[in-house]
Amino acid sequence: MPSDQAGFWAPVAFSRDLPAGTVMPARTAAGPIALWRGISGRISASADRCPHRGMRLSHGFVRGETLSCIYHGWSYGQAGNCLRIPAHPELTPPETIRVATFDVEETDSVIWVAVGAPVAKPPTLEGLIPLRSLTVFAGIAAIKAAAGAEANPEGLLEFDAFNGTICLLLSSWEDGQTLIHVLLKGNAGPGAGISASRAAESLRRRAEDLQKKEIAQ
Repeated sequence: MPSDQAGFWAPVAFSRDLPAGTVMPARTAAGPIALWRGISGRISASADRCPHRGMRLSHGFVRGETLSCIYHGWSYGQAGNCLRIPAHPELTPPETIRVATFDVEETDSVIWVAVGAPVAKPPTLEGLIPLRSLTVFAGIAAIKAAAGAEANPEGLLEFDAFNGTICLLLSSWEDGQTLIHVLLKGNAGPGAGISASRAAESLRRRAEDLQKKEIAQ
């Protein structure tokens, strides 16, 4: 996972996982996020907590270009400001009622959320095809050790599997877990997806075993 003192981009989901008019939970090293896409297709990333009663906004719903809490229906815009309180329809919510938001970018079918203030745009992933995402109960160091490889400058970790090279995007979470996004090279042959998925599961088990051994020492 590339980073610097100013911040970094965390890959949180594939574009296909977030259709227009939907919201989903996501996580980064900064904590839980409500990732949502307005009906126009624009993506927003908000802190996953309604300021009213603390309900997770990722349990809510999208209407137009707003995200609404499922508890009492408080609605928020893409800038995080509260736009509507259903119990007080005539009230214009004060600017002090808002949720924290995060910069978000969508490139080459991957959604990235900023942690801190990155100094550059997310890396491009041309020629790579999203396959699946999976959670690993291990840190990035254990995953690298299990793969026997290091990430390249673009943040991709490549390792050789039985049926070819598999590319991984890694996103660490605040509790020591890691989200792995598995991608295939565009020239991958038939059956490559199944083989890559199996290889990723095998890598997950090896990394988790290494993590357990490290904790036990």
